[in-house]
Amino acid sequence: MNQSDFSPSQRIEATYRRSLKTVMKEIVKTIASLDITDPSAILAALREFANSRDLRQHSYAMASRMITGVYAENARTWREAARESMKGRQIYIALQRELQGPLGTRIQSLIDRNAELIKTFPLHISTQVSQYVNAEAMKGRRPAAIAADLVKQFPDVSESRINLIARTETSKAYTELTRARAENLGLEWYVWNTSDDARVRKAHRRLDGVLVSWSDPPSPEELEGINSTLGHYHAGSAPNCRCIAQPLLRLDQVQWPCQIYRNGAIEYTTWTRFKKTEGLQDAA
Repeated sequence: MNQSDFSPSQRIEATYRRSLKTVMKEIVKTIASLDITDPSAILAALREFANSRDLRQHSYAMASRMITGVYAENARTWREAARESMKGRQIYIALQRELQGPLGTRIQSLIDRNAELIKTFPLHISTQVSQYVNAEAMKGRRPAAIAADLVKQFPDVSESRINLIARTETSKAYTELTRARAENLGLEWYVWNTSDDARVRKAHRRLDGVLVSWSDPPSPEELEGINSTLGHYHAGSAPNCRCIAQPLLRLDQVQWPCQIYRNGAIEYTTWTRFKKTEGLQDAA
């Protein structure tokens, strides 16, 4: 299989990004109806919008569309994998039954998490607004001037966060569903694949092609001696990460000897040793 087979859909990410932008448009519309000479009125409006029933309903609908889209896309990828794997029949049966088991709960959890994230969007902007208002007030600027600046800055302030949320959450959801399906099939390992371009961060490039266990996520930054608060995570689960977790369906998917991440370090292992220590004879 090509490493792109288990990559998140750019179409789903783009659709999610457009949905998030509709929330921003509603925020701007709300602000435009206010007396912008009063920054405190902008803060109050943002907080009211964040707690509105309309935003709760809209957030849940947006999150549901994104997650169900990722779910369907991921299922198609697994069906393709089934045609190339000796576990083909097992994969097909698992896909038919999965919503009756833990995966259904995982999907609902993903929807709830993303809905909550969307609802915090105006609150995130509110926090930035508060910090900006306080800083500018300390300079002695007039409230009217501060408020006018805020209205101009809203689109720019939100654009980067919208892009971050769309890319990160789509990728994280895809990785989580891939993991859930892999674990349901008893597939403990995946190959960490980067997008193999100039934008790949140094810490992730170190893991390109490395076998990783779902039960033992690495800390890419720690492996490179980089200070970070990200901790341990799987491919595609860090902010703006474009890496792919490709389940190890067959032992001949990788070239042996192969690099493997285990207990905080990357080491080389042979086909024979890996089969023996991990009990993956059936995956060959």
